[in-house]
Amino acid sequence: MYAYTGKILHVDLTSQKTHQQWVDEDFLKTYIGGVGLATRLVYDNTPAGADPLGPDNALCFAASAFAGTIVPVGTKYGVAAKSPLTGFIGDCLSSSYFAHMIKHAGYDALVIKGKADKPTYLFIDDDIVQFRDASGLWGLETWQTEEAIRAELGDETVRVASTGPAGEKLVLYANITNDRQRQAGRTGLGAVMGAKNLKAVALRGSKPIEVANPEELSRLCFELAQRAQGTATEKYRILGTPSNILTLNRLGVLPTRNFQQGVFEAAERISGEYMHEHYTEKAVACAGCPIACEQNVAVREGLYGGARTSIDYESLYANGPNCGMDYFPGIIRAIELCDRYGIDTMSTGVVVAWAMECFEKGILSEADFDGLEPHFGNHQAATALIEKIAHREGIGDLLAWGVKRASEEVGQGSDHFAMHVKGLEMSGYDPRGLQTFALGCAVGTRGPCHNRSLAYEADIRGEVDRFTADQGRGKVAKEKEEFAAVFDTLMLCKFIRGCFTDLYPEVARLYTLTTGIEMTAEELELTMERICNLKKAFNIRQGWTKADDWLPPRFLKDPIPAGASKGCVVKPEDLQMMIESYYEARGWTAEGFIPKEKLVQLGMADIAEEMGC
Repeated sequence: MYAYTGKILHVDLTSQKTHQQWVDEDFLKTYIGGVGLATRLVYDNTPAGADPLGPDNALCFAASAFAGTIVPVGTKYGVAAKSPLTGFIGDCLSSSYFAHMIKHAGYDALVIKGKADKPTYLFIDDDIVQFRDASGLWGLETWQTEEAIRAELGDETVRVASTGPAGEKLVLYANITNDRQRQAGRTGLGAVMGAKNLKAVALRGSKPIEVANPEELSRLCFELAQRAQGTATEKYRILGTPSNILTLNRLGVLPTRNFQQGVFEAAERISGEYMHEHYTEKAVACAGCPIACEQNVAVREGLYGGARTSIDYESLYANGPNCGMDYFPGIIRAIELCDRYGIDTMSTGVVVAWAMECFEKGILSEADFDGLEPHFGNHQAATALIEKIAHREGIGDLLAWGVKRASEEVGQGSDHFAMHVKGLEMSGYDPRGLQTFALGCAVGTRGPCHNRSLAYEADIRGEVDRFTADQGRGKVAKEKEEFAAVFDTLMLCKFIRGCFTDLYPEVARLYTLTTGIEMTAEELELTMERICNLKKAFNIRQGWTKADDWLPPRFLKDPIPAGASKGCVVKPEDLQMMIESYYEARGWTAEGFIPKEKLVQLGMADIAEEMGC
């Protein structure tokens, strides 16, 4: 077997026992790797109705066929579990050296269940699995944890994925951090680790990774790497994704002050260009990446002097304009705190913005905030709230539940501006001025996600009229989801997507040359449809209904007040029509359920029988 190992490691934290599951080429071709394989393993190992913070919730890491090979930007991993934030599939991805170390240790995936009786970290050293005492690591920040484990093991080459204090405190949007600056950020999988008393997974591997056709693969990868140094990735190489700030502001869809506006008057002061000129220290690449988009920034003096982190657009939007903040050192500090404590920057920014609006509307008082005055733009209050959230102190205990549950607790109309779908906080594109993306947000299996849908591309690029809705949007949203799934399953960075002339045949060829398993473009397309349906099947088993596919009231009732998208709103009847067209494009029922024959057609007859479709 080439590229793959054919082995999945199962770990039971309760009994401290392990076993290996052998899988064949047909199974691996069916789910490929990354988010696809991780989701199938979650489905197989997490029973219906499982408590996301209980021992039965399986936490599954999966590499891809490209991990550790010469395929450019192919060194990523997927991790999935039942999300404590949404109750549905929580599928995330992260990148760099942890991914290829999974393969070097001899595994295609890891399945972790149970709960340790005390703080524990796993050390997987090729075929040896150790359950090591993490009592001395409990309470450490993510970066500190990585350094401490390497020091304890006496090996700087060990790769670590850990949860921080927020995960230990079961903040529902806690993340998993690896290689210091890389996070599997969304849906709260760091809290799943915390609930299992699992502080970290450390890997050391020495097994070789072989590909089927090294000569031809080298040629194609060299050509792809050259294209990745061209105009298709230029903005990522120079400014990173913060280059999106001015573009989205110009379009009037830059979320501002908890999505109250789509234009931020101080956009120039928090733009990628401004950051590059005043705060960027260097650009850093993930393992095997010819692009180097990660922007490492630092505050050199002043109130937040010494703050350092990396910044992408989503972190910047959420903790910048969405909180009304234009003081860049304060934004850097807020993101740094999230990264150190192990909290998703996007959910955190949306939660803090909701709290700020509650304060400004008089729903929550200064006393509720322990003397803080969290007006929009108050960076000192914002950073203080992040500290409280990470440690569940004071108002932070409420905010740690996410905006859905916090708004249900507070009431007083605060659900109107609780910006989430299915419990997951919004990403950084206002869907009122991007109607196809509005649909993508509503039907997304993990919640509103620019990474899983990519529907905003059709709106922004003018492939459709972004201000109107029509029945063709369901097909567009379906195709954009499956296009995104190629990258999430084969674990290719989406920033290279513009470097392909014809994605499906080119990626299928890379897969065949890497694994020796024949894959056609048509088979690859079918696989992506399979994986999108697999996620939906998991959600249905966990209690999904059509009512979960909807948008926050603000998007349906409050038009964007100014800018290029002035007056835009998502009309409920238009949203309903687009959702129905999406279900039809997917071959689902009018209520959004998957017919048995559809699952059988996609090669998931076992799931069809279990669900009783």
